[in-house]
Amino acid sequence: MIIATALIRGFKSEITSKMFGFWGHIHITDININRSFEETPVDKNQEFVKGLDTIKQIRYVEGMNVLGLDLGEEHLREYNTKGGIRHVQIFATKKGMIKTKEDIIEAIILKGVWDDFDWTFFNQYLVDGRTIEFPDTTMSKDILISQSTARRLKLKVGDKFRVHFVKDDQQLRRRFEVCGIYKTGLEEYDKRFALVDLRQIQRLHGWSENEVTGFEVFIDDIDDLETINEYLYLEKLPRNLYSESIRKKFPSIFEWLELQNINEVVILLLMVLVSIINMVTALMILILERTNMIGVLKSLGQTNWSIRKIFLYYAAYIIGLGLIVGNILGLSICLLQKYFGIIQLQEEDYYLSVAPVEIDFWVILVLNIGTLIVTLLFLILPSYLVTSITPVKAIRFK
Repeated sequence: MIIATALIRGFKSEITSKMFGFWGHIHITDININRSFEETPVDKNQEFVKGLDTIKQIRYVEGMNVLGLDLGEEHLREYNTKGGIRHVQIFATKKGMIKTKEDIIEAIILKGVWDDFDWTFFNQYLVDGRTIEFPDTTMSKDILISQSTARRLKLKVGDKFRVHFVKDDQQLRRRFEVCGIYKTGLEEYDKRFALVDLRQIQRLHGWSENEVTGFEVFIDDIDDLETINEYLYLEKLPRNLYSESIRKKFPSIFEWLELQNINEVVILLLMVLVSIINMVTALMILILERTNMIGVLKSLGQTNWSIRKIFLYYAAYIIGLGLIVGNILGLSICLLQKYFGIIQLQEEDYYLSVAPVEIDFWVILVLNIGTLIVTLLFLILPSYLVTSITPVKAIRFK
């Protein structure tokens, strides 16, 4: 149970952090951006942006519900978010085409970033070279490409290649120089995206220096995602702008991650069921082996409940020993996987090269207490076997 929970939580955490690190938590764009195939620019000098990254907590009102039933307005309560907004950065995108050395044409999306870009995420996955530099006087020709793109184009750091664009039925070409190569493991996105100087995208679109595709917002705590997104849309943004969380923008991968919760529940239920069956069997064997002892105790005046408690206490002792051994083995295997990466994965299928482990001691504590309580509750019924044993028959066959 410990291993299953740690692996599933680690898997979800790693994939989620990669998605948010690549895209940010919330995108703010023009409200019409999804109605057109063309990028719709917004002014980067928006009033709402000032001081946005200084918001540490947001107070909000939410109704109470029991088993999915809303209790009404009279049960509204005030809450605070766990965190606030950590960082805001501008971005712009442009679709283009690249030609491999085998003359294969492939689509690519250039994401333009500026000097406010948070490189913390990409620095973790930079396999060669450096990040983009932003000269004051000229546009940078640096491009940060993924390892899969570099392999397809047979490129390395320092090489130059052209990206082709179409604008107003005319073909445009831009030459870029590979400054760095990254690999996040999100193959679907790695092979489609590359990072360049924001001014390159502005020039390709014919935009002014103040026009961008939108803003990426990073928050402190993922649990506040929908609350902060709603707060921005309702309280901060002008009518021409729209905020959307990455969960809603790319729902498929997050729906896939949510399916892992079902796997976790099924595994835990099966393990609890196994423990219950084992302990019920063990308790019945103990009672049958001690039939004579039960008969003697009853003849001396002991009640059924006092005798049943003896067996339940001993069952709790056996469960406790099992929990201690299980915790030692489970945590040992998790720590070995965490620090040595014994279990390897196909990165193309799972977005990770090593099975991740996330050890949460509160979860482990709940697993231990829950298993102990549930198993003991199910042992109450078979302990009634004691009541069917009569002293006369038990002592007769001593």
